[in-house]
Amino acid sequence: MKLYCLSGHPTLPCNVLKFKSTTIMLDCGLDTTSALHFLPLPLVHSQLFSKLPGWVSKDGAINLDKAICLLYLHVELSSPQELLDLSTIDVILISNYHCMMALPYITENTGFTGTVYATEPTLQIGRLLMEELVAFMERVPKAQSATCWKNKEIQRLLPGPLKDAVDVWAWKRCYGTQEVNSALSKVQLVGYSQKVELFGAVQVTPLSSGYSLGSSNWIIQSHHEKVSYVSGSSLLTTHPQPMDQTSLKNSDVLILTGLTQIPTANPDGMLGEFCSNLAMTIRAGGNVLVPCYSSGVIYDLLECLYQFMDSANLGSAPFYFISPVANSSLEFSQIFAEWLCQNKQSKVYLPEPPFPHAELIQTNKLKHYPSIHGDFSSEFRQPCVVFTGHPSLRFGDVVHFMELWGKSSLNTVIFTEPDFSYLDALAPYQPLAMKCVYCPIDTRLNFHQVTKLLKEVQPVHVVCPEPYTQPPPSQSHRSDLMLELQPAPMPYRRCAVLSLPFRRRYERIHLLPELAKSLVPSEIKPGISVATVSAVLQSKDNKHVLQPVPKAAPAPPSKKRKRVIEEPPELLAPKPLLSGAVPLEPFLATLHKHGIMEVKVEETADGHILHLQAEDALIQLEEDGTHIVSDSEPLRATLRDLVLRFLQKL
Repeated sequence: MKLYCLSGHPTLPCNVLKFKSTTIMLDCGLDTTSALHFLPLPLVHSQLFSKLPGWVSKDGAINLDKAICLLYLHVELSSPQELLDLSTIDVILISNYHCMMALPYITENTGFTGTVYATEPTLQIGRLLMEELVAFMERVPKAQSATCWKNKEIQRLLPGPLKDAVDVWAWKRCYGTQEVNSALSKVQLVGYSQKVELFGAVQVTPLSSGYSLGSSNWIIQSHHEKVSYVSGSSLLTTHPQPMDQTSLKNSDVLILTGLTQIPTANPDGMLGEFCSNLAMTIRAGGNVLVPCYSSGVIYDLLECLYQFMDSANLGSAPFYFISPVANSSLEFSQIFAEWLCQNKQSKVYLPEPPFPHAELIQTNKLKHYPSIHGDFSSEFRQPCVVFTGHPSLRFGDVVHFMELWGKSSLNTVIFTEPDFSYLDALAPYQPLAMKCVYCPIDTRLNFHQVTKLLKEVQPVHVVCPEPYTQPPPSQSHRSDLMLELQPAPMPYRRCAVLSLPFRRRYERIHLLPELAKSLVPSEIKPGISVATVSAVLQSKDNKHVLQPVPKAAPAPPSKKRKRVIEEPPELLAPKPLLSGAVPLEPFLATLHKHGIMEVKVEETADGHILHLQAEDALIQLEEDGTHIVSDSEPLRATLRDLVLRFLQKL
């Protein structure tokens, strides 16, 4: 069993597990942090970015316009490193919608012919996030395309961090709508605890991970081995179904990824800080900008604000949710009732909407728009709160609001997504007058929670990303910010190949009924019976069946004389097997009855050695065998028969 690590990002994993002749990809996260190396993509003409000069090398030999080399007109994203042939992948298991954003890069134009398994919310919300990303890219025209900066000789001359970027040739342009639709057509929907058999070799089962709508951990097991894949899980009480911990017990290997990116931040504390900063800004007459994804934490933010705004006397401030998929995201959150926690499920039967943002929409406190153009421009009023993407501040409607509100100190931008460094995200907009607040909300497991979880489920081996086995570089004294387990977890890094530390020892074999009827069990110990069997083993589709030995067809009568053909050895009756142990004292008594009187007994570590002095013979009685040494064949045969009296024949 081997594990291939294709991603260096612990919370955006992409691993490949080879198990019992099956190749299984575990997630395919898309790392968009490379977008921070470039300038934003504004929706309208930008005075700030248009005034920036182009880049000229120190010797003046290379002159690159900013529009070409700084992602002004060209966007590239880093996708999983192709460490192995993607056409050999049989199955892709998706744990949540954030971990499927690279799916078109895996399934399209690679020869992939396998199946993708995901829950329905993961598929539908993942589709929305992909469509949103495509819309952000396609609505900004790209007149030119730049690739020459990827040349190593040019890249090393570029300013940081581009000159230090690794494997820039692996960065790919954003996929399009056609690739998204084609990739998602390969997805097969599954439900929690549904068992799916893969080629008769292994069985995979999704379990609720408690992180987001439809998010899953996966059990991958054969009849005698069990591998658990835990990615992006949460023990907090939020809107998804709670995490299923019981099914993770008794795992031979547990692969752990997707822990919180901010282990020192308490989600409840960050939520309170978010609300207080938002309230202060609105009371002062300013606007609040929240760069966020179109699904996930935004549901909890809206629910929190629904309860907070009235108590803070801020009910008149409108909320705007701007995204190409805003309407679909809000609707999907209301219709996936069976994937929600019990408290929200019960509201459906009252009937009430599970999330309060339905009431906010009905009362016009929350309005959603596909973009800043059209109805939004005529209905927009201030002060207000705007939720929009992208959290990197490099593309999407958020770029327009950063330029629009960035010059006023009354306004505030609040970062709630932990995926990007907010300082790097703000860099192109400096100097900036608006206030910046960092309130990252990450509900995934922290190190304390996961340590407690692992003690409860007790896997034999734990495999995790290397950063989890050591404290963060900035807090090297914090041993509580790492995994300390016994035995120590097996770490992996990008492009690593691990041989997982357990071997398959058993296979399940089925007996046909007619063969089972012919067995004659013999009891060798109380409650334990054994039977010998002669059969033909048939293996097909990773299933093994014992069938009766076919009888030889009778030879047709012939006048010609034929030589006798001996029966094949596999069709002959097997020799009986012996079981049991030879008791010393009764055996000595039997020897005396048969005239063998002079016996010297020597005790050994494995049993006894009997010296028959008059007969010049030796008998070794051991746990796993009996040996008779004698030059006289008649004596040896007699001693053998005496030994057989004390053994059972099977």
